[in-house]
Amino acid sequence: MPNRIDHIAIGASSLADGTAYLQSKIGVDVPAGGKHDLMGTHNCLMGLGDGCYFELISIDNAASAPDRPRWFSLDEQHTSDRLTSRPRALCWIVATDNLDRTVENSPVDLGEILELRRDDLRWRLTVPQQGNLLMGGLIPFFIEWPKDMHPSQNMVQLGIKLEAIQLTHPEPDMLTDLLSALEVDHLCTVSKAEPSVSFALGTPQGIVVLD
Repeated sequence: MPNRIDHIAIGASSLADGTAYLQSKIGVDVPAGGKHDLMGTHNCLMGLGDGCYFELISIDNAASAPDRPRWFSLDEQHTSDRLTSRPRALCWIVATDNLDRTVENSPVDLGEILELRRDDLRWRLTVPQQGNLLMGGLIPFFIEWPKDMHPSQNMVQLGIKLEAIQLTHPEPDMLTDLLSALEVDHLCTVSKAEPSVSFALGTPQGIVVLD
């Protein structure tokens, strides 16, 4: 099966701040998800249809500090400063059926493959050792789930749909070539501007862009 969008990640300074912001922007309360003990984070989750989902993620201040940098750049001061003002689009995550092949053939270092678990869920994910976002989130993380086991199957659907992943870069052709080599260029749009990641969501009130 071709690579496909697995989920999108929005970061917040706290889940309370994040859910309040999302209620004001897209008109829904995103339900609580769970905790990631390895990373010291927790999340809220909802389905977006078509086998993908929405993740609101934050540092879990009640958890023990991890012995490694947290994922999605959450330990970086730049990210902390951005999230202080409001929740922000962090990155996108692509599902693949052969994570080892994806990592081996990638023209950029995608990081290490971590074997992860939460409750009864199991998955494998690429994570840079320093926890950073690749090209500020323009390059996706890659994930592999066991066959016939995907969390979106059990997530609440609140009428929100992912319409587009929108990327900008001063050199759009270079970024497009890189995404093509990763076999994900068909999953997003790329245009010329300063580097940014945003997600266009279809809501009952119309299209809302989260950046």
